[in-house]
Amino acid sequence: MTNAQTAVASATGTAPAGRSAPATAGTGTTLWLTGLPSAGKTTLALALAGVLRERGADVEVLDGDEVRTHLSAGLGFSRRDRETQVTRIGYVAELLARHGVIVIVPVIAPYQDSREKVRAHHDSHGTPILQVHLSTPVEVCAERDVKGLYAKAFRGEISAMTGVDDPYEIPVDPDLRIDTSTLDQETSVAALLGLLLERGRL
Repeated sequence: MTNAQTAVASATGTAPAGRSAPATAGTGTTLWLTGLPSAGKTTLALALAGVLRERGADVEVLDGDEVRTHLSAGLGFSRRDRETQVTRIGYVAELLARHGVIVIVPVIAPYQDSREKVRAHHDSHGTPILQVHLSTPVEVCAERDVKGLYAKAFRGEISAMTGVDDPYEIPVDPDLRIDTSTLDQETSVAALLGLLLERGRL
């Protein structure tokens, strides 16, 4: 089995109880990429979006940093503010997905209850949502960090850094896990495409 096949095989074959079941192929979907800072979420999101647009899909990427600049200006990094950020992004993602857009959300979303609230909101409107956990180890994320935030957090210069002194609650049952420290970008994108195809979203 190839790396791509291994990654795709880790996606659940059917929607578990309580999750949005696949609807008509080609309709909108939220694809939420959760993981530690510098796990590769935005890189994968943009790469996947490019492939999907080449196929003629209507795609939007809701990047967490960009949303903070516009929709969530003024929010900090307390648990309440982080939850508000995730809730707002989830609302916008669902609205777009409900109208036929494939919405890729490369946002940390560190708390399980916030992620479940987003899923419940999608479920209440019958809008499909898929959750992908980028399980890249914190050591690898710290090495990749071009902003130097991990180094500052390890030195105690900043606080509330997810994965260092603020918790990241690992998803219990995501639709797919991808470790970008062992899978390259092409293989990871193939795994995401495989998940969308498997669930009838393409």
